[in-house]
Amino acid sequence: MTPSELLLEGVELMLFGLGFVFLFLVLLVLVIRVMSWVVGQFAAKAPASVSVPLAVKSASAEPSADVLAAIQSAIHQHRARRG
Repeated sequence: MTPSELLLEGVELMLFGLGFVFLFLVLLVLVIRVMSWVVGQFAAKAPASVSVPLAVKSASAEPSADVLAAIQSAIHQHRARRG
């Protein structure tokens, strides 16, 4: 084969590969949209119930004395190992 034939065959193979990937991605987008539509149809029929926890601790709550002692001990051990 001549170099020009090889080059044309390479371009043909490249275009075939790019076309295949493009068609696959288009098909993937279409399938995702159809699945989204189907899920939307089922979700509209059955509303989900939301459960709220009864007792939620506030983020500003102080930890107990035991927890503070454990944290301080862990920090002390870590600093002692580092030198």
